[in-house]
Amino acid sequence: MHINTKVQHYLKECFGPHTILKNIQRLGEGIHGVAYLLRFTIANEEKHLIMKTLFPSQFGHDHFSDRAQILLLAHANYNEMPQHVKAVDIVGDSIDRLLSLKDIREFYILMDKAEGEPYVNDLNAILGRRKLTDRDRKRVRELASFLAKIHAVKYTGENSKILYRRRIRDLIGHGECIMGIIDTYERVTFTSDKELIDYAGKCLSWWGKIRNKGKRLCQVHGDFHPGNIWFHGNDITLLDRSRGSWGEAADDVSCLGINYIYYAVRERGTFEGPFAELFRLFLESYFKKNDDYELLELIQPFFAFRILVIANPKFYPDDTIETKKKLLNFGQSVLASKKFETDKILYYLDKK
Repeated sequence: MHINTKVQHYLKECFGPHTILKNIQRLGEGIHGVAYLLRFTIANEEKHLIMKTLFPSQFGHDHFSDRAQILLLAHANYNEMPQHVKAVDIVGDSIDRLLSLKDIREFYILMDKAEGEPYVNDLNAILGRRKLTDRDRKRVRELASFLAKIHAVKYTGENSKILYRRRIRDLIGHGECIMGIIDTYERVTFTSDKELIDYAGKCLSWWGKIRNKGKRLCQVHGDFHPGNIWFHGNDITLLDRSRGSWGEAADDVSCLGINYIYYAVRERGTFEGPFAELFRLFLESYFKKNDDYELLELIQPFFAFRILVIANPKFYPDDTIETKKKLLNFGQSVLASKKFETDKILYYLDKK
């Protein structure tokens, strides 16, 4: 049965017999999956939902049960996070219809449509004009304050040790994280398989260093990068919370922070200019709200993970070899540092 027919049946079951599917618009695909916009009417009033699914290849998504686990966890996590776009349902694709999880092999998550523009548009605009506006500075302060606020919510259950160890273990070995990303590097000229294996080995050492810091377990987003942060006027909406509700604050701080470093390298070839200012302002604003300076002593493997994503041509195909080498230099250098120091970022980027 055609997917349009399945979706029509599902919508009628959920919203009543007067529901009519108008169209399904493919919004585009990323590395992990594809999204569709569902336009439908209920008693002549137009409604919208986003429907997303994951591709069954690489990043630990190989088995249908992998994809089910990720989307089921996403559904629960999205609706627990402040200002996150709301998930509506998880449905499965069977032979003749969409079912709410019965006799299925592929899965879709349905969620509300986000309003506004992704924060990555702001960064690209700065890249074009090569200077900051008051709005740029205001927004980075807001993002830092948001993270400080959610990170202040600490896990109070009995399993903090277990959940923290799980999060750190996933950082190293999850299909979407360090080892999974390394496995997707193919035929690149700016590094070698041997270098990447060595890189993973250094990350593994950090797993041993930080896995027992369960008292730090806090509320996190897990994929707080500029594509998942949307601004609608002064309002922030988040997308794609990942890998659980609880984790390490350094995960979110590194995820957004590394983008300011990356854009500085793209614009200047080094850590200078407007993006360097944004990075410093981001950390300064974060620590004013949350004086968790211990974070600088365990952020290294999280930076190393994000570097692997940004340097990977599958995600960022258009950067120069020189840019990618500087990024990997940064990752190697921070992994060798006991404490991350903002005044050494130039050194991290250039050290061979």
